[in-house]
Amino acid sequence: MMMKVNGSKDQKRLSTPPGHIKISRAMISLLKKKSFDAITWTEIAETAGVNEGLIYKYFKNKRNLLHYVLQEYNSDFLKIIRKNLQDAEGTFDKIKTFISSTLSYYQETPVFAKILIIEVRNFPEFFTSETYELLREYTNILLDILKEGIKCGDIRSDMSPRYIRQMINGAIEHLCLPKIIFGTKVKTKEYTEEICKLVFNGIKKPVKTSGRRKSAK
Repeated sequence: MMMKVNGSKDQKRLSTPPGHIKISRAMISLLKKKSFDAITWTEIAETAGVNEGLIYKYFKNKRNLLHYVLQEYNSDFLKIIRKNLQDAEGTFDKIKTFISSTLSYYQETPVFAKILIIEVRNFPEFFTSETYELLREYTNILLDILKEGIKCGDIRSDMSPRYIRQMINGAIEHLCLPKIIFGTKVKTKEYTEEICKLVFNGIKKPVKTSGRRKSAK
């Protein structure tokens, strides 16, 4: 059972003002129905049941609120991946767990996938923001797995772990786009198997065969 953003930060919620929580939840609710650019400040206030002045008290602008919501989701996401990886053994099991965990979380929390894949990347300043640096923690988990796989001899040493990471993340996001756009189901097991089949066949270090080849008689 996947964890949800609204129920995984109980201690932090206790110290967060109720109005702050209402505003972030209002943004999540609106993002389920429309694009970020189509959401107005007034709609956020009405959905949250607060006045617009209170929103400005907690957030500089609408994009600042979007980044806050993204950070909240990402914090839960990292906890889930790290927990799932504790039970994984070996390079390829860890990669498979990483892929499966990501696909599952995208299926369970489509707003997170929508913000991450569509809503923030069309804004250049995102890539120099604190939010982007926090998100790099997720991609670095996979990068560390790949580097360790090369070091221990599971993965070919003539391949860049950064390029492999890009291919895996690109495949995950492309397969999840229909979920974001049309609301279709993310087939976690099927997608995981297909991505692993394609990637593993390319990055596995070839097994050396011993002995001389017999001559034909």
